[in-house]
Amino acid sequence: MADPMRIRASMAGDMVEVKILMRHDMETGQRKDAAGKTVPAHHIKTLAAKCNDKIVLDALFGTSVSKDPFLSFKFKGGAKGEKVTVTWVDTKGDSRTDEGTIT
Repeated sequence: MADPMRIRASMAGDMVEVKILMRHDMETGQRKDAAGKTVPAHHIKTLAAKCNDKIVLDALFGTSVSKDPFLSFKFKGGAKGEKVTVTWVDTKGDSRTDEGTIT
């Protein structure tokens, strides 16, 4: 399983700003190894963020996203102390779910 995501969520007025650092190699399927063989594609394909079981972000990723992606977004409707849960699924079917508390 992949390393835990680093999730920070903070209130600014009525907006919640969420910052996520994900650990993933994000292979495009176009790079070659030292032997000249193509490294198979392996990247995050979907990501969903929820607050109070309500989806606040639903994203599709592709091969153009860099290794160890950083994502930042804002939404309304959260409150201090509530949890933001982020889940991703990659092209091999592996997934990761982590949560952060809104401060």
